[in-house]
Amino acid sequence: MVDGLIGIKVGMTQVFDESGTVVPVTVIKTGPCIVVQKKMKDPDGYEAVQLGLVEFVRPSRVNKPRTGHFKKAGVPPCRVLREFQSDKSETPNVGEQILVSQVFRQNDIVDVVGRSKGRGFAGLIKRHHFGGGAASHGSMFHRAPGSIGASAFPSRVLPGMRAAGHMGDETVAVQKLKVVRVHEQENILLVQGAVPGRNGGYVIVKKA
Repeated sequence: MVDGLIGIKVGMTQVFDESGTVVPVTVIKTGPCIVVQKKMKDPDGYEAVQLGLVEFVRPSRVNKPRTGHFKKAGVPPCRVLREFQSDKSETPNVGEQILVSQVFRQNDIVDVVGRSKGRGFAGLIKRHHFGGGAASHGSMFHRAPGSIGASAFPSRVLPGMRAAGHMGDETVAVQKLKVVRVHEQENILLVQGAVPGRNGGYVIVKKA
């Protein structure tokens, strides 16, 4: 079987464990996913399983290359496609549907990959957590970056210097999150802690 699934972040809530302790969890609608393609060592050069998240997609939103790709597999169009490793002894077939209960169990440890929220243009204090200068009266160094290099040599700003700029909207992976509960009927996964991205955003849930 595959080692992960595609999901949609629903939001955060809280549940109680056996001892009555409140546990913050993220609700992820994980799957169902359908096998669109099987990558083989010959001719692809590696082995993997391509999965697509089962959801409604208007035919007008699918271009011709992808339409042919789905038609060849005999599956309905999918908006999101991702590749996962598969156990050689239990490799699923093309067109087979995979549910959350087939991959994950309660108390499993998983890694979640998502796209972080975009924060637009941000300064040093917000983006890189710089301390800034004194806030007292007369200070002219409040939220400025300070020195970013010498003037004589090398007479330039070195690459990689932390500066103001576009914050967020990048791929973020959160590792070793515990699966608190699995709701088989709704294909819902409750994962302890926070998951990157907005509500309604796509995430990848893989076994750690």
